[in-house]
Amino acid sequence: MQLFAQKAAFKLVPLGVKGGIDEKNLSAYLVAPIHTHDFICLDAGTINDGIEKAVANKVFTVTPSEVLRKYIKGYCISHAHLDHVSGLIINSPADSSKTIYATKKCMEMMEKHYFNGETWANFGDEGMGFQLKKYHFQTLIVNEETQITNTTMTVKAFALSHVNPFESTAFLIQNGNDAILYLGDTGPDSVEKSNDLSLLWQAIAPLIQRKQLRGIFIEVSFPNEQPDSLLFGHLTPNHLMKELHKLEELTGRTALKNFKIIVTHLKPPTKNIVKIKEQLQKQNDLGLELLFPEQGKSYEL
Repeated sequence: MQLFAQKAAFKLVPLGVKGGIDEKNLSAYLVAPIHTHDFICLDAGTINDGIEKAVANKVFTVTPSEVLRKYIKGYCISHAHLDHVSGLIINSPADSSKTIYATKKCMEMMEKHYFNGETWANFGDEGMGFQLKKYHFQTLIVNEETQITNTTMTVKAFALSHVNPFESTAFLIQNGNDAILYLGDTGPDSVEKSNDLSLLWQAIAPLIQRKQLRGIFIEVSFPNEQPDSLLFGHLTPNHLMKELHKLEELTGRTALKNFKIIVTHLKPPTKNIVKIKEQLQKQNDLGLELLFPEQGKSYEL
């Protein structure tokens, strides 16, 4: 029994939670300090559909346009695959001025392939074509803390491997002493022939030990039946649990008991999603609190 339960530090509103083919429900997570509307959007696969669902669920009491223009203060984009940026691109004409945060390679891809004046108008202040300068493109330096404009939060980027050598990003979002960790798409170190996750676990283990990290958002795209050769830079329940056991070696077992793992990027069909959830629950020998977020519902972390 917990006598001194921690008060929530963040509000979470998923605008999209799946990987794969459901274009109305792709990776995008609003996170704000509790009792504020100062949201950063972590990835932006689906924006408008998610906002409309959140408004219908009375998570927000203003119009979808106001949520988009006033509540979302910026976007952190983990990598430039379309299922993580298409909502940002499509909604850009209706959006207000704000900052997009991404690492150098991700930003270069968005400037070259999307906001280039040809594929789509360049709503940014860098890159090719006529610059409309609605968005400020802010390139993040890995392992360096950056203030998120118009919020009290900061972001620190960490490199991830998503079919080596293609890069993805993890974002450590901090507000005062409280933090959450969001991982974009990533494969396990063993398959990616990388040490990116190991380095990430080393960096965030002290925050877990000090009970400052409120949760980790991490993907599980396929059930365990998916062979390593067909993972395409993603995780299965087996691989996630192996990675979290590596984290536990750094934190100690008791530090991960009841720790929140927010499972993202589950790929259709529905039977696979059901199987992934069952396998995760069955393999959860660390006592983790596994959360499966739903589009348009609010959570506290």
